[in-house]
Amino acid sequence: MDKNFIIGLVLIMLMLIGYQILVPKPVEPAPVEQVKQTTTKPSVSAPTVTDSTTLSSSTDSNAVAQVAPKDLVIETNDTRVVFSNKGGIMKEVMLKKYKTYDQKPLYLIAENHNTFRINFPTTTGDVHLTDMFFTTDAQDQKLGEKDSVIVTYRASLKNNQFVEQTYVVRGSGYVIDYGIKSNTTGASNKVVQLDWNNDLLQLENDMHKNREVVTINYYTDDLQSLATSPTETQEEKTAEPVKWFTIKHKYFLAGLISEKHPFSNMAMRADVNPADSTVVKTMHVTAGIPMSAIQKGEANYQFFLGPNDYHLVDKVKAENFDQNVYLGYAFLKPINKFFLVPLFNFLEKFVSNYGLLIILLVIFVKTILTPLTYKSYISMAKMKLLAPELEQIRSQNPDDMAKQQQDQMKLYQEVGVSPLSGCIPVLATMPILFSLFFLFPNLIELRQQSFLWASDLSTYDSFIKLPFTVPFGVGNHISLFTVLMTASSIGYAYYNNQITPTQPGPVNMKVLGYIMPLMFMFVLNSFPAGLTFYYFVSNVVTIAQQLLIKRFVNEDKIRNILEENRKKNANGEKKQTKFQKYLEKSLQAAEEAKKKQAELDKRTKKK
Repeated sequence: MDKNFIIGLVLIMLMLIGYQILVPKPVEPAPVEQVKQTTTKPSVSAPTVTDSTTLSSSTDSNAVAQVAPKDLVIETNDTRVVFSNKGGIMKEVMLKKYKTYDQKPLYLIAENHNTFRINFPTTTGDVHLTDMFFTTDAQDQKLGEKDSVIVTYRASLKNNQFVEQTYVVRGSGYVIDYGIKSNTTGASNKVVQLDWNNDLLQLENDMHKNREVVTINYYTDDLQSLATSPTETQEEKTAEPVKWFTIKHKYFLAGLISEKHPFSNMAMRADVNPADSTVVKTMHVTAGIPMSAIQKGEANYQFFLGPNDYHLVDKVKAENFDQNVYLGYAFLKPINKFFLVPLFNFLEKFVSNYGLLIILLVIFVKTILTPLTYKSYISMAKMKLLAPELEQIRSQNPDDMAKQQQDQMKLYQEVGVSPLSGCIPVLATMPILFSLFFLFPNLIELRQQSFLWASDLSTYDSFIKLPFTVPFGVGNHISLFTVLMTASSIGYAYYNNQITPTQPGPVNMKVLGYIMPLMFMFVLNSFPAGLTFYYFVSNVVTIAQQLLIKRFVNEDKIRNILEENRKKNANGEKKQTKFQKYLEKSLQAAEEAKKKQAELDKRTKKK
């Protein structure tokens, strides 16, 4: 070995030894990672603490016993929950069966993105439980499906008082029981303030759409929600007792449910930074827990930390907790709740590919509605046979629209045809189409399910990426399923126009049939691919249905029926329906009004 190298090494060692001996050690403040005092034996019972992170030793008033933050990991079939002895809180909650849009682990509670603060009133002042260190006997565990574990965190207060937080974690599911109790005296008329701040990390691909839908739901005697805005901060307060609240992602929930004692003085705020590409919004919830309930040991609550799946939230033992899944307006909700959702889940048992499942759903719904489709086609066939007579009426009074309508109504009355008979079957199918419009964007079953070129049926299929952003919700992409839906809608409109005579009026309904699909193309371009695919398949099946019905419809037979009705009405043999009577009165009233207007015009000219 080189002689100079050895001499240098010896000199460096001597310098290090001299530094340790000659330089005095600085007195350091208590770090967060505190070391247990070696002169005392560790105990599972809680040390006496004040509102600080340091604990006083009973043996030496000048010594400081230091406690190290320690995590506790409980893993179940569905979640991985990390607790911390600092504050006795949940530090992380990861959902094992779900991933983010970019296939990363999905956290509803993430370290550095979630804070719980509990301000605990005592006779000597408020104590911040989140800053205290708790003790527990619980150990890291991996639970089986039917297992459960009780995690109890306990800390001592002044005057031999304590506060205890208890969690019950089950081997499956997304509900975690939570209880807080204390033997403190006094302050029973006060409330314990819970502050929950949660950064909603981006779990889905479309940040703007996420910011439009994430919110805070809370339930008093009915469901209420914090207003949503993709660009502005929203806040709200309520003096009413709140039975539960949820911080709602697009497809996931982080919520707290009261079993017996509702939350009081609840305040909510949603902060948004449009320039932030990681956090959708930051949600702030402040809620009061009655101190008297904590002292009686009755402050029991439940966390729900999981997917906003209708079949899961429907089983949560909280009043109307299933309303977290939005199923549309009140008159549409029963269709989704009692028909479409059960039907969808029934088909899930037999078909694993959700694109094929949507096709089967369309076929099933269309089969049920076949009688209405048949009735609608027969009505259009009648109108088609009357087209020459209707054209003759228009040619006789080309400039008098009112006269055209009156003569048309007379013709309909003569042959026993109601112009609304073709519309009613179509209108009867509209509630289902509208119900699906609300259901598909909230159906977590479609999340990250691929079909053909769409990688995720719960969001738009970005078949073509644009180098610019189109306003009005179109976005920077072209959805091929939306284009196909539009093309099929225009094709359906063209087919209907061939068998439907032109109706007089200020608006050409045939032209409108082409314009409406184009308008919807812009509206639905950023909607879930599953929804636009359903509408596309529905249009195709409807056209196929009508072509099939056409093969079994005898137009000569329909023409004979119209002629028989004309003869009966001419001879007065057929009684008028209420609708026909209404039309006749309307026509008479219109004719009288026209005559009066003509007389008034004559008088005006004479003057």
